Amino acid sequence: MAGRIVPVGAAALLLLYAAIWAFAPIRPALVAELWWLPAIGTLGATIANTSGTGGGVVFVPVFNALRHAGIMELDRVQVVAASFLIQCFGMSMGALRWSSGLHRTPVAERESSAGDFWRVVALVLACALPVMLATQRLARFDPHDVLLGFKAFSILLGLAVIITTWTVNRTRAPRAVVAPLDWMVLAALGLIGGFVTALFSVGVGELVALYLFIRHYPVLLCTGTAVVISAISVLSGALYHVQAGTIVWEVVVLAGPGAALGGFIARPVALWLGPNRLKTADGGWIVLSSLYLIILNI
Repeated sequence: MAGRIVPVGAAALLLLYAAIWAFAPIRPALVAELWWLPAIGTLGATIANTSGTGGGVVFVPVFNALRHAGIMELDRVQVVAASFLIQCFGMSMGALRWSSGLHRTPVAERESSAGDFWRVVALVLACALPVMLATQRLARFDPHDVLLGFKAFSILLGLAVIITTWTVNRTRAPRAVVAPLDWMVLAALGLIGGFVTALFSVGVGELVALYLFIRHYPVLLCTGTAVVISAISVLSGALYHVQAGTIVWEVVVLAGPGAALGGFIARPVALWLGPNRLKTADGGWIVLSSLYLIILNI
């Protein structure tokens, strides 16, 4: 059964992609002008699914930079909408790969149990999804200050990941079982992450991955759960943007396939890097991308 997860899921994503071409209003001239977007989708999804932080960490800064440079005019809402839809392909493929890898690994060789993996996913989503869906429909304020606060907090978490990786966690064995305290913190992060994800398309996966890295859990639990949580979050939140008509479909049809490719290759990249290099790269990326977004919005 585990071996069929990826092919079945990939077929569903292919049907979704075909439906977009069939029913969405797509301008061929704009598609030709944005021919370079598949590469952005691949890069963004590879980083997102390697780290578990969500593709918006890449897509939002890139689209903001393109807007400020006058290359492609997307307002803030369109940037968030595009990021949601692109992540539907990239994070979903990554979720299929991480969950399939979990269940294909013999029980005796797993660093984390499948039970803990899916309990983390279920707990965070139970807290995050209601908040995210409510925020999408009810929030009526400028999220500028929220972005600055969230990114400042992300910088602290990113630095904490790097510091703990090379100090207290450097030689310790990863935690095998999720501690009672961590269940409570994960529930709180789900509430915060749901609110932030609604505004920026990224947040809940980033918070979960960074926290679990700091607490020194195995890569599968840290990254794998964050990817699955991000995937289900963006699939749930994308409907709002489809109904609101805020999606630039040309961006999605170009970046989506690249994102699916990035989601497919990310897991072996993460395993190749190994825990310490992966945590260092993820923490460094979060710090640098957060600093960029803060500078861009001040």
